[in-house]
Amino acid sequence: MKKINHKDAKPLHLQAEEVIRTLIEEEEYKKGKLLPSEVELSEQLGISRNTLRQAINKLVFEGLLVRKKGYGTKVAKKGIVGGVKNWLSFSQEMKMLGIDVKNFELHVSSKRPSPEVADFFGIDVTQDRCLVLERVRGNKEYPFVYFISYFNPAIHLSSDENFSLPLYEILEKQYGVVVKTSKEEISARLAGDFISEKLEISSGDPILIRKRFVYDVNDVPVEFNIGYYRADSFTYTIEAER
Repeated sequence: MKKINHKDAKPLHLQAEEVIRTLIEEEEYKKGKLLPSEVELSEQLGISRNTLRQAINKLVFEGLLVRKKGYGTKVAKKGIVGGVKNWLSFSQEMKMLGIDVKNFELHVSSKRPSPEVADFFGIDVTQDRCLVLERVRGNKEYPFVYFISYFNPAIHLSSDENFSLPLYEILEKQYGVVVKTSKEEISARLAGDFISEKLEISSGDPILIRKRFVYDVNDVPVEFNIGYYRADSFTYTIEAER
């Protein structure tokens, strides 16, 4: 197995990612053998488990690895992966549709991450905190989406920023963070009491849930975003070319 070079300028998590990409091309792992545990791999590579987890998370979100709690991590079976290129921020999407966005609520706080958020950022769920931005947004008539965004604590995003401005513009101009990649998951469910109150609908009305996993130009996780949309106000379109 290739070793990690601690003197190399390339971040350790990117070096670990390269090692794992090579590892999973070996025939035994392609056939379903579990990868070594995080403890074993981190010791073999001479890096922390958090750094290793950041590399593994990247490959999980790319659909190359599958991780099951209490079981282990293995190479994902080949399948069809849908994606969207030239993704846009919410503000850009609304601008293209000619919709003037109104903020109905905006809250900024500092919270402990959920296990899913901690896994994405490669941070400690018991010790680290994330800046969390919650917004209810819509058109002039009514709210149609509730967003909650967690930001990588390594960015040191300040709660004093003017979050009425475009978010990615703030990150780029104030913190030098240029976002590049967004991986998305779409699901559906009934609104429930909390979301129905936010979106001014009935608890039994359908909503669409859109998760976004946002990375910068160096593939470092930047934002974990969940959007809860009124189903009567949101259509997800995918264009594919052959």
